[in-house]
Amino acid sequence: MTTLTIVALLPGLQNTNGDAENAHVLARRAGWAGLDARVVAVESRDDLPDRVDAVVLGSGSDSSLEASRTALLAFHDELRTWGTEGVPILAIGTGWELLSWGVEHADGSSLEGLGILPGRAVPRNGRVTDDLVIASPRFGLLVGFENHARDYVGAEGSPLGRVRAGAGNGRDSGQEGVVMGAVIGTHLHGPVLAKNPAFADHLLRIMAERAGVTYAPGEQTAVVDAYATGAREAQLAAARVAAPVADA
Repeated sequence: MTTLTIVALLPGLQNTNGDAENAHVLARRAGWAGLDARVVAVESRDDLPDRVDAVVLGSGSDSSLEASRTALLAFHDELRTWGTEGVPILAIGTGWELLSWGVEHADGSSLEGLGILPGRAVPRNGRVTDDLVIASPRFGLLVGFENHARDYVGAEGSPLGRVRAGAGNGRDSGQEGVVMGAVIGTHLHGPVLAKNPAFADHLLRIMAERAGVTYAPGEQTAVVDAYATGAREAQLAAARVAAPVADA
């Protein structure tokens, strides 16, 4: 049986909001579907498995930005290859910023990114910490929370969705996130895949198709997704966003 391997990239540095746990969400849902799956924590090249079916890069603190960038540079070629070949890569918060063209700081200094995703992170007036709700043409309403002191510019042509509540990419763009093929960057914490099962299942279908197997949500997912629905409804109500009937 093919074992789907999900890489949690730099979880020691990039897991401030628990976003590296998105890797375990994918593995657990794959298991409920009768597929064999494992999560491999990769802190250095020595940890890289022979097979990679998905990559999760969580968010870290600004104090670890330079250390994380240095560590990520060791995977630059692999990240480009994975992105080109259609391996799903989910990058959250500063993990997303580090895959961009770069990060600009309020003091005028900057940190060059890996250039995997278009756009760059730029200073904003004050940190935003609030519920974030976006309308995605592919997934419907996505919910989570945002916690960032930078806006994101230069990726207006390929957002994950339109902001319904919160700041998102900022600068009055009305957009959130960036998508390039199967590489996705977003401010959505949560972890986002636990709160938004349709998003997780989309990535799993890509993984399964590339591996030559079929993904269909198992019976246990219905039980767990009911909890996710309750959490989503509560967050939508708090954000004063009406959920469409199909989303409830």
